[in-house]
Amino acid sequence: VAMAMVGNLGKIAEAQVSKHERQKDGNYLYGAFGRDFITQDGRRIMVVALTLKQWKSLVKATGLHEGFETLEKMMGVDLTKEGDRFVAREVIGAMLKPWMGAHTVDEIRVIFDVHDVCWGPYQTFMELVEEDPRCSAENPMFEELEQPGIGTYLMPGSPLEFGGVERLPVRRAPLLGEHTEEILADVIGLSPTEIGRLHDDGVVAGPVAATA
Repeated sequence: VAMAMVGNLGKIAEAQVSKHERQKDGNYLYGAFGRDFITQDGRRIMVVALTLKQWKSLVKATGLHEGFETLEKMMGVDLTKEGDRFVAREVIGAMLKPWMGAHTVDEIRVIFDVHDVCWGPYQTFMELVEEDPRCSAENPMFEELEQPGIGTYLMPGSPLEFGGVERLPVRRAPLLGEHTEEILADVIGLSPTEIGRLHDDGVVAGPVAATA
C-alpha cells in the first residue's frame, strides 16, 4: 500500500527521472505557489495558486496587482508561470502575509469564495468536531454510538456508498472478553462444562467494561 501511494504521488518517478532529492521547503507548495498564513483572528489557512486561473484569482481578491508587477520587474520573473511563482515564493508570501493578517477567516472566506481562490482553513480536531458539519451526524457516514465505560462519540462507517447496496449500521467496539465464550464454543469446540471450568480456574474471563 505504501509503495503504491508514493508511486501514485510521483515520488518514485521524480527520483528516477530528475536524479535528485527534493529538499525540505517549509510548508510551501512545491513547483508553484502555496503556503499557510495566520489570519487576524489567529486561524491558520492554506492558500494555493497552482494554475494561472488560481493565481489571477488570488491577485484580484487581494488587490495586490501593482505590488506583484513591481516584484516581476525586480526579480525578472513572470508570475503567470508556475515555475516563476515557485522561484519568488518567499517574496510572494511576504507580500500576502500582511493582507491575510488584516482579515479574519470569515472575511477571507467571503472574499476568496467570491473570487474562486483556491484556499482552505486548517482545523484542529476540536474545531473539526465542534464546527464542521462534515464531521457530525448530518453526514450519513457518521453515527453517534455509546461505548460502555467511555461515553458517546461519532463513529464512521464506510466512506463508500452504492445505490443498490444498503448502508450497514456502524457498530461499537467489543468489550474486552465479550466474545470469549463464543470463540471457545464455536471455534475451539469446548463444551459449556469445559468453558465453566476455565472460568472457575481463572484462565478466561467474560466481558469487562472499560472504566471512564
